[in-house]
Amino acid sequence: MTSFVLRVNGRTRTVDADADTPLLWILRDSLGLTGTKYGCGIGVCGACTVHENGAAVRSCQITAESARGKSYTTIEALGGTRRHACQRAWLEGDVAQCGYCQPGMLMEAAALLRVHPHPSDAQIADAIDAHVCRCGTYPRILDAIRRASRT
Repeated sequence: MTSFVLRVNGRTRTVDADADTPLLWILRDSLGLTGTKYGCGIGVCGACTVHENGAAVRSCQITAESARGKSYTTIEALGGTRRHACQRAWLEGDVAQCGYCQPGMLMEAAALLRVHPHPSDAQIADAIDAHVCRCGTYPRILDAIRRASRT
């Protein structure tokens, strides 16, 4: 085990982990941030999406060694002290069904709106294309992202 320093949700954190431990497990097991979900473990479902310096990334694919010294934001800190526009739109649109994919979807949507504040439907579809929602709430997700882009 080695000590790694990284910033998570605005705080500098030191964790002890093997160099190849996925960031997902550091967030969940070492730091107790369980909003980031384990879905597939191979980076294809999107449930583990977090922000790395503002960009959406799959935390199951980032090792402790590659996370060293970088800054991450999880769903727990997405809106800071208030709800993010995407979180408000999700609630207003009653988007979540089982809710398992929602943290990753929210993080992806927030990253999209940071780059494209008023995205086209094609940009929205492209952003969430690599996320799996087993309940099929995609129409409500698309509507919520559109709603968030108007606020």
